[in-house]
Amino acid sequence: MKKSIAIICGGGPAPGINTVISTIAKTFLKDDYNVIGVHHGYQGLLSDNPELKFFDFQHADRIFSRGGSTLIMSRFKPKDSDFKSQFFEKNNVKLLVTIGGDDTASTANRLTKYLKTQELSVSHIHVPKTIDNDLPLPDRNPTFGFHTAKDEGVRIGNTVYEDARTSENWFVMSTMGRSAGHLAFGIASACHFQMMIIPEMFNKAEITFDKIIKLVVSSIVKSKIKGVEYGVALISEGVFHFMDEKEILSSDINFTYDEHGHPELGNVSKSHIFNYLLQKKLKEIGLKVKTRPVELGYELRCCNPIAFDLTLCTLLGIGVKKLYDNGITGCIVSANSRGDITPLYLKDFEDEKGKIPPRLVDINSDMVQLFLNNLFYIQEKDFTEAKKYLSNPEDYEMDNILNWK
Repeated sequence: MKKSIAIICGGGPAPGINTVISTIAKTFLKDDYNVIGVHHGYQGLLSDNPELKFFDFQHADRIFSRGGSTLIMSRFKPKDSDFKSQFFEKNNVKLLVTIGGDDTASTANRLTKYLKTQELSVSHIHVPKTIDNDLPLPDRNPTFGFHTAKDEGVRIGNTVYEDARTSENWFVMSTMGRSAGHLAFGIASACHFQMMIIPEMFNKAEITFDKIIKLVVSSIVKSKIKGVEYGVALISEGVFHFMDEKEILSSDINFTYDEHGHPELGNVSKSHIFNYLLQKKLKEIGLKVKTRPVELGYELRCCNPIAFDLTLCTLLGIGVKKLYDNGITGCIVSANSRGDITPLYLKDFEDEKGKIPPRLVDINSDMVQLFLNNLFYIQEKDFTEAKKYLSNPEDYEMDNILNWK
């Protein structure tokens, strides 16, 4: 019976998934393997009647430059009791390729161990993806999809900034980022926004809504001092990851709640929250400024990959075949800064608790410090002029807010 490989996708979309799938399919088809795509991630793989896509060259070739995923994705995380071997036996699967985050990878490790107990030897290679760029890859290499998401964010950001300039108003923008500010930092710095707020900036201070809003007000007032009546403040949603839940609950925002009583942040627009709180603050201090919210979220996940990600994802796809041919299994495929393919393992990333700590923006790097210093915010030298707008400008000085002095 012909040997097969199976491909599944877990988590959320990222530009370049189809490039990885296409490359793997074409590479293994050349060596006369069946290439089977499984829809709905682990939920499909472990169902009694999985929905399958048997690849041929034409379909694989048609999708390589497209955004989204030709395989329907799922966040389903199975328990050990959900594991089954029928699909692998029936299709003579020799390799399981997973595309997703660390949960997808660790689940595959558990699954392949189970298959060994069923006397099935199935190799596993994982291709890591996230637009958040928060996986600690060697040489601080980017995760696939990040540069495309950033590129699309910059395209939208430049359009929004032009609107701000044309209309002389302010936009409060929020973007994805889970626990790290890479995407917000990349977009804001490329677009010359007057203010960016990422969680890494609060390395010496607790994150609160009051501090976030004061940073935006600081930027608005500094701009006014300089004769600029417009701007964009971009805030990473990652600030919520480090914010005390009591702070969120006391924010005067109407949330829905999960079964454990936690606010369901995924159901609300972060930019609307920040804009609402900013408007309250502006009215409180008597500053008339028109502001509007803009959410950068799902727009970034399924756009067509740019050349950088097309190349990186093609390399990773070919790299899967290289590692498999070399008999390497239970690993993550990675490319270093020279383009060399190397296997990585979850244990290489995990801390003492078995968790993978996110790779954060290096707040002390020269590049980050230069960009932060180039933002618009009140400094001590601005206090006299700032008093035209604020009775207590020292409370809006960025170094005071962030406890950087």
